[in-house]
Amino acid sequence: MDSLALFATASLIAVSLYWFVCILGSAEQKGKRAVELSGGSIAKENVQDKYKQYWSFFRRPKEIETTENVPDFVDTFYNLVTDIYEWGWGQSFHFSPSIPGKSDRECTRIHEERAVDLLGVKPGARVLDAGCGVGGPMRAIAAHSGANIVGITINEYQVNRARLHNKKAGLDSLCEVVCGNFLEMPFDDNSFDGVYSIEATCHAPKLEEVYREIYRVLKPGSLYVSYEWVTTELFNSDDPEHVEIIHGIERGDALPGLRKYSDIFQVAKKVGFEVVDEKDLAKPPSNPWWTRLQMGKIAYWRNHIVVTVLSWLGIAPKGTVDVHKMLVETADYLAKGGDKGIFSPMHMILCRKPEEN
Repeated sequence: MDSLALFATASLIAVSLYWFVCILGSAEQKGKRAVELSGGSIAKENVQDKYKQYWSFFRRPKEIETTENVPDFVDTFYNLVTDIYEWGWGQSFHFSPSIPGKSDRECTRIHEERAVDLLGVKPGARVLDAGCGVGGPMRAIAAHSGANIVGITINEYQVNRARLHNKKAGLDSLCEVVCGNFLEMPFDDNSFDGVYSIEATCHAPKLEEVYREIYRVLKPGSLYVSYEWVTTELFNSDDPEHVEIIHGIERGDALPGLRKYSDIFQVAKKVGFEVVDEKDLAKPPSNPWWTRLQMGKIAYWRNHIVVTVLSWLGIAPKGTVDVHKMLVETADYLAKGGDKGIFSPMHMILCRKPEEN
């Protein structure tokens, strides 16, 4: 290879690396960039140890089932994955049905707006986002409805990210973010005009505990809507492949254990809710939600190469490669679960808190 060809090849590689590492931001073309990947609130030198600690929970499954251990478990997970989620997926950490002719971002926004439309709240209403992440849904819902959204997340790093995004979007007057555990929320009884949770309560060790707390803070006569992660009626606990897929989803998404679709209604009724509607939004006529995961395989592995290079250079924390690999493998389990119809991330339940007598 002559010197000119060698120079051209080297220049192409350099420009490509610069684009993927320094220019390419999140899936929404804003937010995190590859060179900003971190371990959240975890010190850079401790990321790999925290990743190992996260996996140690699964070697002691009874500890995951204990309520007091779950907050640390979930907090560690989101410290490890938040930056990677923002960079590779966007600011809304959830799925949505695919809509022909619509981009992934548009489908996400429509799915979020549907949640607040079901609540029927008016501009100026006070609405709780239980498990808000970095606030992607919060901002879409505030802009769409004009409601004042209060988000709560267990992870302090996500609180700071959400506040930054709220300010950049010019929505900080409508969006408030609180660091706290949605099993013990720092809010008064009967203080919200509506509540929603989007793929968040799956992290609670017992659904009854978080539903009871949401019931407490919701005003009488007001509505709560949740998109739940569940195993469907097609899941067969005697099928080893089905079990492997579900366990893979649980391990890769910090879940104490996936619930059956039939559990959701029973829990809502048990804590006192009136169930207004219930349906799996992943089922036809909705188009498959998991195709986004399948189509993204090339991007996942491209990103994995970038993460590996950044880690090797010492820019990304040691352990980031392990975390990203875990998420790539989890995406495969999620896609398999969706394709086989044994898992849904959007089993919707709409509940009303009865009027006081």
